[in-house]
Amino acid sequence: MRIFKINGAQVTEHDALAPMAAPGACEQGYLWLSLTRGEFRASLGEVQDVLQSLCNTHLVDLHVSDLQNDQLPSRYDYTSQYDLLVFRRLAASNGHPPSDKAGPAEPKTGPPVLRRVDTRPVGFALFDRVLLSVHPEDGAVRDAFASKLLAAAAPGERGGSAAPALDVRAVSARIPANPADLMLRVVNHIVDAYLDLRRELTRQLDHWQSELIDPKSHFNNWSALMEARQSLRHLDEICEDQRACIQDWIDALETLPSPANPAAQREHELVMIRSRDVLEHIERVVHHVRRLEQNAETAVQMHFSVQSHRANDIMRVLTVLTAVFLPLNLIAGIFGMNFEFIPLIHKADGFWIAMGSMGAIAVALVVIFWRKRYLARPR
Repeated sequence: MRIFKINGAQVTEHDALAPMAAPGACEQGYLWLSLTRGEFRASLGEVQDVLQSLCNTHLVDLHVSDLQNDQLPSRYDYTSQYDLLVFRRLAASNGHPPSDKAGPAEPKTGPPVLRRVDTRPVGFALFDRVLLSVHPEDGAVRDAFASKLLAAAAPGERGGSAAPALDVRAVSARIPANPADLMLRVVNHIVDAYLDLRRELTRQLDHWQSELIDPKSHFNNWSALMEARQSLRHLDEICEDQRACIQDWIDALETLPSPANPAAQREHELVMIRSRDVLEHIERVVHHVRRLEQNAETAVQMHFSVQSHRANDIMRVLTVLTAVFLPLNLIAGIFGMNFEFIPLIHKADGFWIAMGSMGAIAVALVVIFWRKRYLARPR
């Protein structure tokens, strides 16, 4: 469990959750409560007390179940008091198996890079002064973004004695101004984590495509290729759910009335801009996944086209050879008939005349077929 109090350019991390429910504990700024699913189940009562104290409400039981669900797809829901966003992450697990007991992460098939893609969901409950995020047991996304958040804060405002930054405005610009901004930055971090896998995944599929097209290569890794296609299709579905989730969030923001306060209006516009930026990043991921899926499908089709072309070349050569030897077999069959009187059969040079005629016919047919390019070597 990690608890952050954010007030302007100040980011303070607290160790205990119970003091946050005390009156006056968070009069200014907002809180980021970040828990794993196991911690959320164990500390559900304390979390509800903090939400009741700071936001005068608590999580609905159905939303509590959604945050605890490890197999829930990306979705968006809302109440009059808070918004709920479940977003499946596309981060590399670095080869470590998931420790959640609710079920395995998907996909776990295909090339090694696809087997290392972790697609478990991250849940967000967005209040006016509190952001509650529930992560998988490893907490990789939470810890990575928390490090960035603490690094962006002024050194003297993280509990230390160092001097503050020279330009506080530059520091505060890198710190989320409200819980919605913080949630969108975490979601954007989740999306960008998949973009780091593009080069390795593209290299793997390009290698398979080269093997499939190479006529000298004997490609036999069909099971891995088929699993890769299925995994990419699964990633495409996940990305579509992500895009629909963020689009629903943007639609909900657009229906809100415009704030009268200029500062609140500015914050609302920044949240809309960041939301559209996150949506654009997701669309880039969708485009890349679909392009990889099309490349895999195209490589398979090109492989079968090359194999069909090679089979046609072999059949063409065999057909030409058969056509060359057909008249020779006819002559041999005629002179092999069991008749007493056959032309040339009783002459001393009859054999050589027949062999010369057969050779001339064979050479003439080969020349004809060569000029018609039936025996041309493919480039």
